[in-house]
Amino acid sequence: MLSVEAQVKVKWPYRSLTGKFTICTSLVLVATIALFAYITIQTLKGEFLKEAQADVETLSEIILYTTHLQMLEDNREIVYKMMDDVSRHEKIARIRLFDDRGTLRYSTHRNEIGRTVGQSTEECQHCHCPSIADVFPSMLDGRRMLTDCAGNEILSVATQIPNQPACYTAKCHAHSPDTPLLGVLEVQASLNSVSLQANAYARNVLAFATSLTLILIACLVWLTQDLVVKPVHSLLLHSRKIANMELNSHVDLQSTDEIGALAREFNQMTDRLRQVQAEYRQLTETLETKVQERTAEIAQMHSQLARSEKLASLGQLVAGIAHEINNPLAGILMFSTLFAEDRSLPKAMRDDAKIIVHETQRCAEIVKRLLEFSRSSIPRKKTKSLATVMNDTLALLVHQATLNDIEIIRRYDPDLPEILIDSSQIEQVFVNMVVNACQAMPNGGRLSVSMYVDYDRQYLVTAIEDTGHGIPEDHLAKVFDPFFTTKDQPAQGLAGTGLGLSVSYGIIQNHGGHIGVKSEVGKGTVFTIELPLLAATGYPAQEYPGKMYATG
Repeated sequence: MLSVEAQVKVKWPYRSLTGKFTICTSLVLVATIALFAYITIQTLKGEFLKEAQADVETLSEIILYTTHLQMLEDNREIVYKMMDDVSRHEKIARIRLFDDRGTLRYSTHRNEIGRTVGQSTEECQHCHCPSIADVFPSMLDGRRMLTDCAGNEILSVATQIPNQPACYTAKCHAHSPDTPLLGVLEVQASLNSVSLQANAYARNVLAFATSLTLILIACLVWLTQDLVVKPVHSLLLHSRKIANMELNSHVDLQSTDEIGALAREFNQMTDRLRQVQAEYRQLTETLETKVQERTAEIAQMHSQLARSEKLASLGQLVAGIAHEINNPLAGILMFSTLFAEDRSLPKAMRDDAKIIVHETQRCAEIVKRLLEFSRSSIPRKKTKSLATVMNDTLALLVHQATLNDIEIIRRYDPDLPEILIDSSQIEQVFVNMVVNACQAMPNGGRLSVSMYVDYDRQYLVTAIEDTGHGIPEDHLAKVFDPFFTTKDQPAQGLAGTGLGLSVSYGIIQNHGGHIGVKSEVGKGTVFTIELPLLAATGYPAQEYPGKMYATG
């Protein structure tokens, strides 16, 4: 498939803009210059003919003036001799002299002498073509164009010889005073030289016209190609790239004419399209992100709702079972205690009774936790510093952490605001989290407690991070389920009911917050607790001054 550039260039010459413009302009130029050349040639021929006529008339007058004196003295031989001498010139074809009756008195062609106007002889036709043999000038003054047998043009100029006083008063007294016209002098001049000169000028004009036409066509082609075709080609290429959504294209035209203005408009349009495309792409990405976030929120809400329904149903079941089991356990505990303290019984039996007491107490503790789990106690909130609650919690467990070689690191923002919480319930949550973290690091490690404010989401965030063995990925979704535990390892002294995180989950939810977990096996676990950032005054937390707390 052809590229965009090839698609633009592939075009027949007569269908291209250059071809059409060149052909049309060339035809107009050729017609105009041909008309100009024709008019010029015809004008030059007319001027040459006028010049030849003027020369012949001047020659006729010169002959009359020079022969005037000999004619008065009737020296005809001298007059005829002068005419013969003049006729020898290459441009003079014939000289004839007619009297007042039209009789040819003298001619440079001797066989014509004596003829009269209208009279034809075979001798004359032998010397001249039929087309000019019988042609005699008018007795009136005039000019004529003749053509001889060879096709040469001949100019005939007839000059009247008036009867002047000197003519009829001369001693010869050959003419009557009553005769106004004595005769006609006809001079025929060949126009061969005029034709040659006119043809030479015609050839020069045609050569000039042809050269001018070719130069003008070449200039028109070059100007059209440079000023029109190339810019239009660039605009066409640019428009096809835009059609193919190649919006990085740019028309590089710096001219100040209409095509340059059009190129600038094209570039502005392309920039706007590119901007709209970027905005559309950003909007699409934003929508995708929002859809993903909303999907995650819906999934989390669905998980929370399912967990809440599960906890509610399980709480009702647990409450009933715990209530029914509590009474038998109390009887078992009472009688087993009596047996263990009865000195009349053998020591072995009393030792067995102590085991029964221990296990019964363990069952009672489990029943107590079940009852605590089943109760949905409403938090009694007061304005309290969350950092103070965490410090109190760590103070209770610092000895256990020291014995297990666990380093506690505290990272609190200096301007943490006070928030509305039930400090006892939140402390229970913190205890569960810290105890779990310490149990995940039996060989020592580092416990990091961070507190900071997320003003964008309006939460005070507490992150409890350990460097323990971590939680497998397939267990992360179950850590907040009741009775699910990862501490059923009696050999290591670890055992759990799986209710601590479930109870903590419920407490944080009752506070309007969120609790989450991230873990990687072999690297550690991070529990994140988010509580609403709302001060006791009801103003957003960023407007609440808060207090300064130590991080030690």
